[in-house]
Amino acid sequence: MNRYPRDFRGHGPNAPDAAWPGGAKIAVSVVLNYEEGGENNLLHGDAQSEAFLSDIAGAAPWPGMRHWNMESIYDYGARAGFWRLHRLFTDMGIPVTIYGVTSALARNPEQVAAMKAAGWEIASHGLKWVDHRDMPAEEEARQIAESFRLHTEVVGEPPQGWYTGRCSMNTVRLTAETQRLAWISDTYDDDLPYWMEVGDHDQLVIPYTLEANDMRFATAPGYITGEQFFSYLKDSFDTLYAEGQAGRAKMFSIGLHNRLIGRPGKFAGLKKFLDYAASHEGVWFPRRIDIADHWAKAHPHQRIERPSQMTLARFVERFGGIFEHSAWIAERAWALELGPAHDSAIGLHNALARLFRSAAPAERLAVLRAHPDLAGKLAAAKRLTPESTAEQASAALDALTDDERATFERLNTEYVAKHGFPFIIAVRDNTKDSILRAFHARIANDTDTEFATACRQVERIAELRLKDILP
Repeated sequence: MNRYPRDFRGHGPNAPDAAWPGGAKIAVSVVLNYEEGGENNLLHGDAQSEAFLSDIAGAAPWPGMRHWNMESIYDYGARAGFWRLHRLFTDMGIPVTIYGVTSALARNPEQVAAMKAAGWEIASHGLKWVDHRDMPAEEEARQIAESFRLHTEVVGEPPQGWYTGRCSMNTVRLTAETQRLAWISDTYDDDLPYWMEVGDHDQLVIPYTLEANDMRFATAPGYITGEQFFSYLKDSFDTLYAEGQAGRAKMFSIGLHNRLIGRPGKFAGLKKFLDYAASHEGVWFPRRIDIADHWAKAHPHQRIERPSQMTLARFVERFGGIFEHSAWIAERAWALELGPAHDSAIGLHNALARLFRSAAPAERLAVLRAHPDLAGKLAAAKRLTPESTAEQASAALDALTDDERATFERLNTEYVAKHGFPFIIAVRDNTKDSILRAFHARIANDTDTEFATACRQVERIAELRLKDILP
């Protein structure tokens, strides 16, 4: 099977309204990353110093050496930044989700106690704050298991959520396969949660952010002042809040780090934004576990039979009749590079239509000739396919008067005699009268024009049939 794994469709063109509790127009998820004490360091058994997300411009790892300045910056996050942020969030009554590197949590017991006392959610940020991209899957799975164990030991209960951050191509699958997590967040691909099917397990994904994130103070292009951070957060909030007012409520994730936003000048921009957001009605500040609980109740997952995952036999059985009596189109379409984008009516229609459009003229003519005459002898003998029967009934072609039936028969005969294939029109887009008008108008066309018109109508009929059975 030639299958493409990336999902470009997501919720599709008509994403659900989140239906947040209390009719909230936006859910603002504040995430505080706790990494201090879990970063690359010779003290932690690593081969080099840390180089990521600090105020040292252009920092590079120091192989085989500790980096005093880097360590000192990380230490600031634990010693000062965390407590400044803790006071802000508790004073404002805003609950926070902690992305806690497990080894860092183990080295910061007072901060963990403060998180728990505030009722914050402590999710897992992996065992260590290191890059996973080259880590063998077996080793990453081992570290995930060890993180669960140590997190439970340090916090008192296992994590219900997970975000590795510096992840590998295996991270999402491996964390989902534990079947122990209410949510995972190693994606950045949506403004709403969504369900991911991993084997027989339905995993909720709550996408995160790398742009509404104070990490941009330490990366280029990024923020220089707290005011720039405030401005970006405000613009994001205003856009999403307006969508919520229009009945399309979304989620807004904000990513923070103690050693970055905890600095006074940067902190001021965050506080200014939180004051701004809190001044609006209908703003929900949930922990991510609160989002997960709501989504599971309000939008439970419903599995469908996905075309991209079908065997050839099942695919042809299901879709071989979409183009009238032309199962070969489905057979060829199955061999295309199908993926999640083709599990919808529009997506699969595109795949089937590609094969119809690229077929030889004689093959396309055979598809046209496979269609029945409108209100013709097959209809009278009740020998139409179920799809054609329903379609003709939708325009009352199964209830013609004797004079109307005679008119259709005469037009059918004239049309086929001139063009060599039946008159084809998407009946469900029409009425009996509009069909007759089109019959009279199109019968006078030249055959090349009419061939192209009939092919477009065949594609439209296929699209409508697919919309009956797929999202």
